[in-house]
Amino acid sequence: ETPAVAPLVPLGQGLHLLELFHGPTLAFKDVAMQLLGRMFARALAERGRRATVVAATSGDTGSAAIAALGGMPNLDVFVLHPKGRVSEVQRLQMTTAPFGNVHNIALEGSFDDAQAIVKALFADTTFANDVNLTAVNSINFVRIAAQIVYYFTAAATLDAPPIFVVPTGNFGDVFAGEAAMRMGLAAERLVVATNQNDILARALNRGVYETGEVHATLSPSMDIQVASNFERALFEASGRDADWLRGAMADFARTRRLVLPDPVRQSLAARYAASRSDDAETLATIARIYRDCGRLIDPHTAVAMTAAEAYRGGAAPVVVLSTAHPAKFPDAVRRATGQVPPLPPRLKGLYDGVERVQTLPNNLEQVRTFIASRLDR
Repeated sequence: ETPAVAPLVPLGQGLHLLELFHGPTLAFKDVAMQLLGRMFARALAERGRRATVVAATSGDTGSAAIAALGGMPNLDVFVLHPKGRVSEVQRLQMTTAPFGNVHNIALEGSFDDAQAIVKALFADTTFANDVNLTAVNSINFVRIAAQIVYYFTAAATLDAPPIFVVPTGNFGDVFAGEAAMRMGLAAERLVVATNQNDILARALNRGVYETGEVHATLSPSMDIQVASNFERALFEASGRDADWLRGAMADFARTRRLVLPDPVRQSLAARYAASRSDDAETLATIARIYRDCGRLIDPHTAVAMTAAEAYRGGAAPVVVLSTAHPAKFPDAVRRATGQVPPLPPRLKGLYDGVERVQTLPNNLEQVRTFIASRLDR
């Protein structure tokens, strides 16, 4: 909705907000997904093939994928979201989509469960080949590549290398920052901002990557324990030692715990810092930004804004990635400020749509059977 795509808004004292929510579904996922959708359309048309997309979502990937891929004649889209663990707006953006090629699955489990099922479907090579399975989650590097761009455009407008503060769940958005730095981007540091689901903060600060219970928070898109893109950061931090990484990930899959070797920790520490905040801090930050700046921010942005306070007013500019429009999370915003963020015009009528969704247990075989039953093969 803006020619700048990702405008950088100054808030004072060297603090800036990088608005990434101006796409069709009001989240940063649109930046990459709109590109990926066009790539799929062209590639499938040129090859005369049909494909099946299966995606796991913690809230935003699903609606962005549906907006980009819905209605394509040579593509079927299956989106798994954790039942009851996304906001109402996030759910309705997915389940009221009017496209016949879109199939929503409400999984009785967490995002980690949904992501594990998607990975298992790709690992089933017979099934994957039969349905021409393809990915739109950040396992597909096109997602990361597209997100690299806004790190450069943001930094190019500033007079010094910035600190980027990124609300982080699956680690894809912040890893795009690392990729940008490896390409030559001048940046001081990447700050990984987590909510109570703080496996990444613990890994970066203590050197132990260990899962725990998934906590439902006001920032549900970050309610993740196993961050699939962290593996990419470990690959780089280990000097691209594929043998070590393969063994480490196998051990982690078995024990749910990985102690990072000192050289890996040191390499990560040279690029990343990390913080954790809880729901009370999130609400307080939303209220403070509204009081001080007259702006409403969503709870994920608030997690990053909380972390950014430690760096504000220093020599380096601070850029907070604002990953979602506040209208996607009206309940949290209203609790913090008493204000209900207006729904942008492109989402008018969202609450009037008919929902189409299938609830399934956290079971690989039942999900696979459901997908097969919906495909016209």
